[in-house]
Amino acid sequence: MTIIDNTSAVPAPRADDGNSAPLLEVRDLHVEFHTRDGVARAVNGVNYTVDAGETLAVLGESGSGKSVTAQAIMGILDMPPGRIPQGEILFRGQDMLKMSAEDRRKIRGSKIAMIFQDALSSLNPVLTVGYQLGEMFRVHEGLSKKEAKAKAIELMDQVKIPAAAARVNDYPHQFSGGMRQRIMIAMALALEPDLIIADEPTTALDVTVQAQVMDLLAELQREYHMGLILITHDLGVVADVADKIAVMYAGRIVETAPVHELYKRPAHPYTRGLLDSIPRLDQKGQELYAIQGLPPNLLKIPTGCAFNPRCPKAQDICRTDTPPLYDVTERDGGALPGRRSACHFWKEQIHG
Repeated sequence: MTIIDNTSAVPAPRADDGNSAPLLEVRDLHVEFHTRDGVARAVNGVNYTVDAGETLAVLGESGSGKSVTAQAIMGILDMPPGRIPQGEILFRGQDMLKMSAEDRRKIRGSKIAMIFQDALSSLNPVLTVGYQLGEMFRVHEGLSKKEAKAKAIELMDQVKIPAAAARVNDYPHQFSGGMRQRIMIAMALALEPDLIIADEPTTALDVTVQAQVMDLLAELQREYHMGLILITHDLGVVADVADKIAVMYAGRIVETAPVHELYKRPAHPYTRGLLDSIPRLDQKGQELYAIQGLPPNLLKIPTGCAFNPRCPKAQDICRTDTPPLYDVTERDGGALPGRRSACHFWKEQIHG
């Protein structure tokens, strides 16, 4: 877990690139899994957009629906048992859910790429990293083995793997965890996609390597002007790289905000709990806060607000009425762009 200093390092807002057309737009997406015990509603009406050059961080505990949403975007859900009963996934205005399997395959890798969290299990252990990197160019661009190997070395240099030419014939197990993750980033970048989805890209890495990987992603994003969806459970990881944040719980987005606003004034008790659970440099020796209870069983999501059994401020309405995503405003009603909260009492949360 990354340690941040909430007392001074509040992330600064980034400049808007002026492009109003979303690169990716997810509309009312639902994903469910049919099991012997019933239907697990993993994603329940998710909406978000990502622009070119923008980073959206999707946060939440395990089981909140972050990765399932990403898999639906990529078209790699196991169906069955998975099913998408409703929703739209628009990439440059085209609904990918209505495309043929062949058309989606053409987009996957060349236009949208994904970095998986476990690099060792994602890479083939019996093939060299150079062969695996070069395969993208052999399959999609028809390059020869020699040309593909040269491209692989170029990519390894780009993601700052030392002595790339000498290591191109090494196998995945011969690299450290951080270097393997750089190889995964190189594979995602191979065909210069417009959008990258990074699913927990710093899992199992130490704090120093986490920072290096995140800095590399941010640097490459600026260079290529890509959209980036960063999936994580760790608010500390996204503090310096995200533009906006979507917090998920029990398959729903419960809060959205520009990153600097969310850190300063969370508008949902779940977000507040996540922030309070981050180790702080000004609280040495104090017991680390933890949100009480466990995430809900997706086969039996509680009525009303799904967070109500764990919320210290839940009231009767929270147990009966599902809160919509309210527009969050200042005390005087002034707009707070990009700020929404699925809490009946968001005013008390943000204004105290």
